[in-house]
Amino acid sequence: MANKDGHRRFGNARQRGSGRWQARYPGPDGQLRNAPNTFPSKRDAEQWLTVTEAAMLRSDWIDPLLGKITLTDFGTRWIKERKLGERTREEHARTFRLHVVPFLGHLTLGDIGTDTVRSWRATLAEEGRSDIRIAKAYKLLRAIMNTAADDGRIKRNPCRIKGADQEYSPERPVASVPQVFALADQMPARFRALVLAAAFTGLRWGELIALRRCDVDTEERTVRVPRRLAQLNSGEMVAGPTKSAAGFRTVALPELIVDDLTDHLDRFVESGDAALVFVGEKGAMLRRGNWRRSVRWPESVKAAGLPEGFHFHDLRHTGNHLAASAGASTKELMHRMGHGSMRAALIYQHATSERDQEIAKAVTRRARAARKKAQKKTKQKADDQGKGHAA
Repeated sequence: MANKDGHRRFGNARQRGSGRWQARYPGPDGQLRNAPNTFPSKRDAEQWLTVTEAAMLRSDWIDPLLGKITLTDFGTRWIKERKLGERTREEHARTFRLHVVPFLGHLTLGDIGTDTVRSWRATLAEEGRSDIRIAKAYKLLRAIMNTAADDGRIKRNPCRIKGADQEYSPERPVASVPQVFALADQMPARFRALVLAAAFTGLRWGELIALRRCDVDTEERTVRVPRRLAQLNSGEMVAGPTKSAAGFRTVALPELIVDDLTDHLDRFVESGDAALVFVGEKGAMLRRGNWRRSVRWPESVKAAGLPEGFHFHDLRHTGNHLAASAGASTKELMHRMGHGSMRAALIYQHATSERDQEIAKAVTRRARAARKKAQKKTKQKADDQGKGHAA
């Protein structure tokens, strides 16, 4: 807009040697800034200045200087300063380094548009990244750019591709109750209860190896989950809070495994409330890789009749399926498994202890029935074979 003498009140337009016009304007801090591009005519440049002035008056203006930082610099700082568990921080750093920086890291925040993000995802797919890896990288980039938008560095988050954050994981195998006990039977005595607890309580590996004597109450048949242990890339074991707020929970123990846990506490756990429940033969914290080798996990899995590639984490599915079959509601399953929800209120809303005890009893009934049925089949088969030999 111009004053009475013909001079603009906000900014100015000047013609460059190329014949195109450049618009310059003062920011709220008084520092002069150039428009991000030149214009074919003075009128176009002045119209741009008018729009920019209006944006400032509406408090809708984004300082282009703030968006000049590269994604590599901003993302690296975001990962470093974000409140995260150390293991999660390492995973984010690895995803950022391998799947984001090589393609987008050189760009400034202001140069990244939705079309840029779409092309990046397509490139990842062309290079053979898995759908899960691409979805994780996209969610990380979206979180970083959300902060950039909150900081006023960009006008809006360019990660606006519908469905790009969906992780379609292949369905994992579910061990039957007889297979769980067969696997437990393959373990050294000190790790039998670990396998059973993983299957019938739904606790994760990091939560199980962080349990202390004071967390397990075999009389009340409950286990408290206040913490977890995470192994960093350096090999260091770090204790911290559970994976989410919903992970901090108290879970009812199925009666089915109470005797095994009681025996384990008596035989393999030191006295004192702070003693770790599951440790190695020399009393050291369990490390996943070393533990797998010590129990000959692949061989034990095969001997139990489970498919190749069966993971320790897959044991959780057995208890989850049994609890669901026992009539547990979605909220009760979330509580038992330590899962959060997109709705923040549900993160802190746990199922009642009375109902959780009912679920644990139902899990015991179903598991015992399944085990009894399998044992009956085995006995019948042995009897039939014995009759055949006698004939």
